[in-house]
Amino acid sequence: MIKCLCVGLGGAVGAMLRYLIGLVPVGASNGFPVKTLLINILGAFVIGVLAVLGEKHSLPPLLVLTLKTGVCGGFTTFSTFALETSQLFQNGSYGLGIGYVCASVILSIAAVQFVCLWLS
Repeated sequence: MIKCLCVGLGGAVGAMLRYLIGLVPVGASNGFPVKTLLINILGAFVIGVLAVLGEKHSLPPLLVLTLKTGVCGGFTTFSTFALETSQLFQNGSYGLGIGYVCASVILSIAAVQFVCLWLS
């Protein structure tokens, strides 16, 4: 039960952080979902940091669970990513949609890889 509570509390923190970033008046005039892209890259970077530090410094498993599954899970936005990609395609912005998918996947993986190389 304590694990569920920790994940739930972490998820609430992550969701609130995502909401607050969503309020920042930044965006592309062409409809490209900049904030979601940045949130997902930042989330990938942070989860990479947590994975490396958790293993390297033997962080308490409950803390790692709270931060990785809870905070990062509540913060990152795969469902929003899917919706925004679909909307770009529905609006006929195929190039932006494909660019968004490629940028999201490649830059998020690069963020995790960077952390793994940097902290290892």
